[in-house]
Amino acid sequence: MHMADKARGLWKTPAIEVLRARPGQRIAELDCGSTPGFVGGKSDGLALFEERGTVLSSLQEKLYANGRSGDSRSVLLVLQGMDTAGKGGMVRHVIGHVDPQGVDHASFGVPTPEEKGHHFLWRIDKALPRGGQLGVFDRSHYEDVLVVRVHDLVPEEIWSGRYDEINQFEKELVAGGTTLVKVAMFVSLDEQKSRLLERLERRDKYWKYNPSDVDERRLWPAYQDAYQAMLDETSTDYAPWYVVPCDRKWYSRIAVTELLIDALEKLDLDWPPAAFDIEAEKRRLAES
Repeated sequence: MHMADKARGLWKTPAIEVLRARPGQRIAELDCGSTPGFVGGKSDGLALFEERGTVLSSLQEKLYANGRSGDSRSVLLVLQGMDTAGKGGMVRHVIGHVDPQGVDHASFGVPTPEEKGHHFLWRIDKALPRGGQLGVFDRSHYEDVLVVRVHDLVPEEIWSGRYDEINQFEKELVAGGTTLVKVAMFVSLDEQKSRLLERLERRDKYWKYNPSDVDERRLWPAYQDAYQAMLDETSTDYAPWYVVPCDRKWYSRIAVTELLIDALEKLDLDWPPAAFDIEAEKRRLAES
């Protein structure tokens, strides 16, 4: 069976359709252990993940090759989610399939003093992917309507105006040739607790644990409201959000792989033509 046919067979509804944020969708009702649209089990998902990773790699190589030839288009994957949702694993495993030369990766934590002295989008603008690159944001400009809102770091009249600013910013990005793939990653409280406990029980994961994560868990109702508003206010036709349940890591990784494949396929990329006389170069090489 052809890989694309196998993928279609295991996805009852394509990821690009079933995961797209819908008007009226309630995050509080999301089953984080579900596998929307996918009819296979874990073993099917793991096998398909490797096969589709090869497809993703080829498409990303074409993007990179075209960028080297002057194409200014790019793809930006935005990963936004609570701690333990699997953002780091997504980068290691999904983006690990592609050529790192063609990846612009940025992680956004607490703003530095310099960043705090600028508009909240200043540090984002500096990290945007170059032409031909697959950009990856581990957290993003949405921190400024999530963490900032939940912790009351700026007045409501300021953060509430950021939704429109973000929409305009993303509209200009898309008009400039960047395809946005925005993934809202959701893990259940029970699964988060299990993953945090694992970090406390394994020496090789101590470095991942942050005591503040427990404090953040107590703020989950406020975070749910903030994430709901984020989806309601900033999922647009030109830059929609995709809501991915993340209790099953194998599912979330294959889902994001499919979203990226779809975005790259829609660019209708081909290998760039040679910028030299091929036959002449063959003769020169033979004579060398």
